[in-house]
Amino acid sequence: MAGSVFGTVFRLSTWGESHGAAVGCVVDGCPPGVPITPQYIQADMDRRRPGSTPGSTPRKEADQVEILSGIFEGVTTGTPISMLVHNEDQRSKDYNEMKDLYRPSHADFTYRQKYGVYDYRGGGRASYREAVGRVAGGAVARRLLEERCQTEIVGYVLQVGNVRGEVDTAAVTRATVDASEVRCPDLQATEQMKAAIQEVAKAGDSIGGVVEVVARGVLAGLGEPVFDKLTADFAKALMSIPAARAFEVGSGFSSVFMRGSQHNDPFVMKAGRVGTSSNNSGGIQGGISNGENIVLRVAFKPVATIAQEQTTISTAGEQVSFRGRGRHDKSVLPRAVASVEAMVALVLADHLLRQNAYGE
Repeated sequence: MAGSVFGTVFRLSTWGESHGAAVGCVVDGCPPGVPITPQYIQADMDRRRPGSTPGSTPRKEADQVEILSGIFEGVTTGTPISMLVHNEDQRSKDYNEMKDLYRPSHADFTYRQKYGVYDYRGGGRASYREAVGRVAGGAVARRLLEERCQTEIVGYVLQVGNVRGEVDTAAVTRATVDASEVRCPDLQATEQMKAAIQEVAKAGDSIGGVVEVVARGVLAGLGEPVFDKLTADFAKALMSIPAARAFEVGSGFSSVFMRGSQHNDPFVMKAGRVGTSSNNSGGIQGGISNGENIVLRVAFKPVATIAQEQTTISTAGEQVSFRGRGRHDKSVLPRAVASVEAMVALVLADHLLRQNAYGE
């Protein structure tokens, strides 16, 4: 019954609903002495907040993080870190006419089946607003990784609909990502992505795509075979993000078109260390990091709420027609980048601390 808790040593619990008083998280297991400020966490929160990118929901939330415990005089204390963000711009009345409907591809039906009750306002716990806690907790994990092993995590929008960018995973930086309105460092593709989002918005529709993330400077040896392989934990973490529908590591699905002679990553010496001359494995072999860049991709479906006439079933079993109300993203991709980075950081921080249990 612990579906809102993630991690083994570095643990994150998230709480709150889209239209409740607040959303937030508790981070447990973070070592003491990690330097971190509210401003550092807020920088990640600002990248996820509503209204920050084209096609995102017009809901106005400052997403100002409030740290309640676990950080004192600029460093972590080793005790639980509790953080919250107040919800300030809910319009619950927008959902009154839909409270007795099973909206297509939403969690209305499944949550009712599981719990017998459902907070229909904005999707409740199933809303993307739940990701606030992930991003706040992920910022703490990112800071730990920077301090302990200089790990750098950079996520970006790789694809929107059929528009795909070209990105050098070895060189991409957060600054180049944030220079794009849709968080795609390929500025030519950015303009095409914006146009695609605007097109579906005019049609009252939505669009999906792919977020790619690279983690550089990851220590070799992280991962716990067989059931807690690094690959498996990344898959669980990233597929738990709302609207995530597929996951890849390294060459991913394209590897099915390759032969072993093409896919294998030959070992070579790199600046005095063992490395590989290619990276089809995406930095993970046998479920354990090999010291190369970890490259992951997550596919996100189109947002389920659209401003077009749809048919569905009411809770009374009647066939009805309705049109989506409320304020919703036309594409979740640009704001999802922060959540993807956060979950990657949480997995790596947890496995770093688990590896420490083996000693030097």
